[in-house]
Amino acid sequence: MCYLRVLTVAVLMLFPTAIPASAAEGLVTKPSANSVDATLDRLEAALKERGFIIFTRLDHAAAAQSLGLKMPRSTVLVFGNPRLGTPNFIQHPTYAIDLPLKALVWEDANGKVWVSYNNSEWMKAINDRHGIATNPEGMAQGDAALDSATDAATK
Repeated sequence: MCYLRVLTVAVLMLFPTAIPASAAEGLVTKPSANSVDATLDRLEAALKERGFIIFTRLDHAAAAQSLGLKMPRSTVLVFGNPRLGTPNFIQHPTYAIDLPLKALVWEDANGKVWVSYNNSEWMKAINDRHGIATNPEGMAQGDAALDSATDAATK
C-alpha cells in the first residue's frame, strides 16, 4: 500500500511537466530553428516592422548566473504599441500590471529553442479582468501580427 502511495505521488509530480507548454490556455509555443540570441534578434526586428516598440529584454539566465545559479537560456522580450495601450492605461490604470505584451524565448533541457507568447484568448481574460471591452477584430489583428512575427523569428 505504501508503494502505491509513493508511485501515485511520483506520477502526480511528473504529470505537470508532461503537458506541453502549448497546451496551456491562451499560450502559444513554437519551436525555433535558431539559437536563443538569433531568435530574439529576429523577433525584435519582426515586431518593429509591425509597428511595435521594444521596451526591454529580461534575461532570467543572466540574473540567475549573477547569483551563481545555473539555468537554461530564458529571455522575456517586452514590447507594445503605446498608441493602442496608453488610452486603456489612462482609463484603467490596473491594466498596466498585465501589459505591455511579452514573448519568452527559452531553451529546454535538451538545448531546443522555443518562443512562447499569449494569444487573444488570454488577452480577452485580461481585458475582462480589468473591465475593458474586447474588440474581436483588434484581437484577430493582434493574433495575426504575433503569429507572423514569431514565424519570422523561428524559421
